[in-house]
Amino acid sequence: MMGAPAPAGKVTAAKILIVNADDFGLTAGVSRGILEAHRTGIVTSTTLLVNRAIPPAQVEELKTSGLGVGVHLNLTLGTPVADPKRVPSLVDREGRFVRDASEAAARAKVDEARIELGTQIDAFRKIMGRFPTHLDTHHHVGRLPPVLELVLDFARALRVPVRSQDAQVRRAARALGLRTPDHFMGESGAEAYWSRERVLEHLAALPAGLSEFMTHPGYFDEDLAYSRYGRQRETELAGLTDPEVRQAARRTGIRLAHFGNC
Repeated sequence: MMGAPAPAGKVTAAKILIVNADDFGLTAGVSRGILEAHRTGIVTSTTLLVNRAIPPAQVEELKTSGLGVGVHLNLTLGTPVADPKRVPSLVDREGRFVRDASEAAARAKVDEARIELGTQIDAFRKIMGRFPTHLDTHHHVGRLPPVLELVLDFARALRVPVRSQDAQVRRAARALGLRTPDHFMGESGAEAYWSRERVLEHLAALPAGLSEFMTHPGYFDEDLAYSRYGRQRETELAGLTDPEVRQAARRTGIRLAHFGNC
């Protein structure tokens, strides 16, 4: 189970895996792919972008899907949920977030970032009618100060787990008593990360403890044409729903879970 960190040197034999699909709400095609990756594949969890216009039917399907649903806290895509006049350090002259995560974090004033992140969490609760299972961030902006500290503060206030992309974030989370996975795998680049072959490779080599796969399945649509990680999502969708992948997870005794039930 995911809880307080185990004593140094102690490793549990169980292999528990969270397969999180980032970016629910990014486009209708992405959301449709995430729901399919859960229904017919190994995806167990997703995180919601609350500053996007999501078709009500997809929200309702998400609510009843059985997926764990967290907040994909976002300071790098689109416009704020809070009044842009209250968060000027987070936006450009057009009132939009700065796309580069390092620049976004460097220019963010702590109080303004706190307002926006808190407003996004409130928006999630209005959309979903419940608390999130966990917190993570778009473009990994939550790895960077001062955003990291704010994300951890909100996770502690909500008593929910957080994503740990690396050992530094994991140490910071656990120093505050926050729940977080032991291992993290995933990337998004020029080539699709979660091909069928790579999913099978990672399942076969999965370490003991709790792991998270960060994935980006989806269907490419016109609204995704701007993205550098667009058509790769369909390759991930195919990899995560391949029958051999589902069989491999069962055969190796891996327990699939989400942040709220592990």
